[in-house]
Amino acid sequence: MATKKLSANGLLGIMVAVFITAYFVPFDSISVSRAIQEAFLMLSDYARQHVLLCLVPAMFIAGAITVFLNQQAVIRYLGPDAPKAVAYSVASISGAILAVCSCTVLPIFKGIYKKGAGLGPAVSFLYSGPAINILAIVLSYKIFGWKIGIARMIGAVVFAVIIGMVMEAIFKKEDEERVADARMFKYDGDDEGLGLRKMIIYMASMIGILVFVNWANSRGGSVIWDSIYRYKYWITGAFGLVLLYSLVKWFTKDEILNWGRETRDFSLQIMPYLFFGVLVAGFFLGRPGHDALIPTSWVASLVGGNSILSNFGAAISGAFMYFATLTEVPIVQSLIGAGMGKGPALALLLAGPSLSLPSMLVINGELGIKKTSVYVLLVVVLSTFAGWIFGMIA
Repeated sequence: MATKKLSANGLLGIMVAVFITAYFVPFDSISVSRAIQEAFLMLSDYARQHVLLCLVPAMFIAGAITVFLNQQAVIRYLGPDAPKAVAYSVASISGAILAVCSCTVLPIFKGIYKKGAGLGPAVSFLYSGPAINILAIVLSYKIFGWKIGIARMIGAVVFAVIIGMVMEAIFKKEDEERVADARMFKYDGDDEGLGLRKMIIYMASMIGILVFVNWANSRGGSVIWDSIYRYKYWITGAFGLVLLYSLVKWFTKDEILNWGRETRDFSLQIMPYLFFGVLVAGFFLGRPGHDALIPTSWVASLVGGNSILSNFGAAISGAFMYFATLTEVPIVQSLIGAGMGKGPALALLLAGPSLSLPSMLVINGELGIKKTSVYVLLVVVLSTFAGWIFGMIA
C-alpha cells in the first residue's frame, strides 16, 4: 500500500509540475523558444557523439566489473582499509588512463563503488577521469601558456587526492558499514573465475576500445598523438578482436548473459538521468558557441578580473555546464577573448570537465544528496581558491 501511495503522490507531483510549466512558461518568447531548441539540439549532439562510442563501452566495462571482478581484490586495493598511498594512486592513475568526460566515467565509478571500493578512492577516480586528461593538459599548455598548463596538471592531480580523502574522512563511518559484509571474507590473494592474467586481458581489451575509439585529434599539438589518431580505428579493431577471443574462449553462455543483464541494469539506472540533465543544461546554457536562456555574454561578464567572486562564477558555471572531452579548451579560449581572467580560466578548467548537471543527477542517484552536495562543494571551492591564487601570482 505504501508503494502505491508513493507512486500516486509521485504521479501527482509530475502532473502539477507539467501544469505549472504549461501555465507560466512563455513559450512564445523568442529566448524561450531558442532555449528549447538548444536543449534538443544538445541532446541530439550528445546522442550522436557520446552514447554509442563513449557510454555504451563504459556501460559494458561497468557490467564486467560488477560480474567478474573479484570483490575482495577491489576491497584490498580500493577499500576503506586499503593503504592510502595504494588506494589513491590506483584510483587517480586508473581514472587518468581513461581520459573520458564527466558522464562517461559514471558507469565505471558506479561499478567499482558497488563492488566495494571505498568512497574516497572511488570519488578520487570519479574526479580524475575527466580532469586529468593528458591531451587536454598538453593543449592547455600550448594554447594558454605553460603556467596554466602546469597549474591545471598539478591542480587536477592534487584535487583528486584531496577531494577523495576529505570525502572519506567526512563519511568514514557509514562507508565502513556499507562494505562491512564484504570485509567479513578474508582476501587470500587468489582471484576467482578467470584468474588474474585473463581478467587483465579481458578488461584491458574493453578499456582499449573505449580509449582509442574516442581518441581526439590534437590539430598539430602532438605528432605522436595525431599518428595514433590516424590509425585509431585499426587499434580499436585489434582490441575488439582480443575481446572477441576472450569471450569465445573463457566465458560460458550464462556468464555472458549475466554480463549483458548487468550492463542493461546500469543503462536503465544512468541513462534517464543523463538525458534529462543534458536537456536541462542545453535549455539554460546551450551548446558551446550557442546562446540559450542564459547568454554567454552573462557568463563572460561574471569571470573578468581575479576576484573571489569571478573565480567562483567560473567554477560554478563550469560545474553546471557539460563539456565533452577537450571542448573545455576552445570554450575557455573564447571566454578569455571576451575578457576572462587567467585565474577564472584555471578555475573553470579544474571544475568544468569533472562536473556537469547530468553527472550530478547520476551521482546523486548513487551517493545521495548529502554526499553529492559535499563532492560538488569541494570541487567548486577548491577550484575557486586555486584560480584566485593562480591569478595573483601568474
